[in-house]
Amino acid sequence: MSEDLALKTPVELGYRMPAEWENHDAIWLSWPHDPLTFPDCLEKVEDTYVQIIKEIHESENVNLFVKDKNMKEKVTHMLQAVNVDFSKITFFMFNYADVWFRDYGPTFVINDKEKKLAMVNWIFNCWGEKYDDLLKDKDIPQVINKTLQLPCFKPQIVMEGGSIDVNGKGTLLTTEQCLLNSNRNPNLTREDIEKYLKEHLDVTHFIWLKNGICGDDTDGHIDDLARFVNPTTIVCAYEDDPSDENFAALHSNYEVLKKATDQDGNKINVVKLPMPDKVSCEEMLPASYTNFYIGNTKVLIPTFNHKNDTVALTILQKLFPDRKIIGINCKELVNGYGTIHCISQQQPSTTTKQNR
Repeated sequence: MSEDLALKTPVELGYRMPAEWENHDAIWLSWPHDPLTFPDCLEKVEDTYVQIIKEIHESENVNLFVKDKNMKEKVTHMLQAVNVDFSKITFFMFNYADVWFRDYGPTFVINDKEKKLAMVNWIFNCWGEKYDDLLKDKDIPQVINKTLQLPCFKPQIVMEGGSIDVNGKGTLLTTEQCLLNSNRNPNLTREDIEKYLKEHLDVTHFIWLKNGICGDDTDGHIDDLARFVNPTTIVCAYEDDPSDENFAALHSNYEVLKKATDQDGNKINVVKLPMPDKVSCEEMLPASYTNFYIGNTKVLIPTFNHKNDTVALTILQKLFPDRKIIGINCKELVNGYGTIHCISQQQPSTTTKQNR
């Protein structure tokens, strides 16, 4: 580690975390392989990945982890079958455990003035030490950096990418249930955590929601609850039925957002997104339309074969008039307790700044 990285924070060196709608060079993914994560539906989940890659690679590169040469060959054949342009695909090989790249991958930050890319390598503890067999995925940032050779900041705190969302202007959105959970950083106060986020992501203002949706084993990740769609607008998962298990939590979060302001003291525009019905008959799964990925020209939205799919797609198309809205059937993918945003991580571009 250089002296600057050892002694200075990303913000001191001019770095910030861009909003997701700012221009990307690439999306990062890990190919699904574990039947324990996707019981009786792994092949359908693989088909979902093919669809995601086919759609998103048209406007940004795809960096794709595979476990070994056999998996690479299999994936290559599947992508060839849908005429994917392999000049846009880069394979990375590592014996990873699972697919939740948003959480174990690095958070990329950029220096606009010097046009530099860097990464923040948080500690990944499997969402509060819930799954010891997935701990090796914490090594993914180091594997990436053997190729990218980027400045790498290591805050030495537990953090997952799905627990935060930013507007690129200084405001960060998160939840108390996750970031203040005793299974993450029990010795840190809210003020301590905010300090780390300020120093590493260049944020100055925080919106803290309360709790997450039922079935979410991440302890309330924000990407299943509320997301920035531009610097002053947040879409918020909302349940109208008072008898629904998610009603109380989502209503409480909505009330917080209605009173929230941005980093300049301006009121936030809050847009409700409906929730789909319960996806599984056996257990509550964390199905939410807010788990979308904002690409350069497309927004990939999880759908669940429910009547509210069309409602959610229509609302989001109005909020992203310069991008094409693509519904991706995630009824099988959500069996792993996450969907499109959870499995992906954007690598921002340092050459083109895209603001809304």
